[in-house]
Amino acid sequence: MAGNSADSGRSVTSKVVAILSTFSHGDVHSLTEIAHLTGLPISTVHRLASELAAWGMLERTEDANYRIGSPLKIIGSTDRVPPTVHERARAVLEDLAATTGTDVRLGILDNLQVAYIEKEAGHKPVSCLTTAATLPAHATALGKALLAFSPTRTVDALIAGGLKRYTPYTLTTPDRLRRALAETRLTCLALSRWELAPGRCAMAAPVFGAGGTLLAALELKVTDLRTEGPHLQPALLVAARSLSRQLALLTRAASDDTAVDDAETGT
Repeated sequence: MAGNSADSGRSVTSKVVAILSTFSHGDVHSLTEIAHLTGLPISTVHRLASELAAWGMLERTEDANYRIGSPLKIIGSTDRVPPTVHERARAVLEDLAATTGTDVRLGILDNLQVAYIEKEAGHKPVSCLTTAATLPAHATALGKALLAFSPTRTVDALIAGGLKRYTPYTLTTPDRLRRALAETRLTCLALSRWELAPGRCAMAAPVFGAGGTLLAALELKVTDLRTEGPHLQPALLVAARSLSRQLALLTRAASDDTAVDDAETGT
């Protein structure tokens, strides 16, 4: 029998459904197991599983197997589990990238570095959050938007660890960094001009949850802040406020649910 005989005549949708359905037989599968359960060629399984992983529908384990991704876990869950910042941000990143025609990032502080997801302009999906992809907080707009609304002790710890120089424009003295953060707190807009790499500019805005708690920051890649900044800034600020409203509602709802549960159990 030809290797592709099981593949012929099946639509892409049916193949994707077949792949996802295999996880009702177990939590983790190898490509070989998925191919066996679906009757699809392993080359087809590899291609579709890789694309599903890129969109977050599947997750790849350290030993190169696959499991269901967070969005599908939430859809299939009967528990009241609120979506994560990453999952809520996907649609906002995609809309902002399409509106501005430039690369968009969402970042969080992780051990004084910025962990981020990214939506490049074009048809590529939003990337997944990984500790392998981090940025220096003091040399990026994304990082400065986060530091500006973080506790003072966080900024102090970053400064104590040293402010590495990446270009002649990097903010490497405590006074210059603190002034930049103070300005960001006033405007809710952080800027970076050639501070991480020559010719690289960006602007970023903070994203808040319920009670004004800092959750993340959104960043736009900008070629020239003077000419493009005034046109891109409104779209960035609107996107950051929109995501803040969504996350504030979610975190408030989650807090209310917890309070109800505690009252019901008498805790």
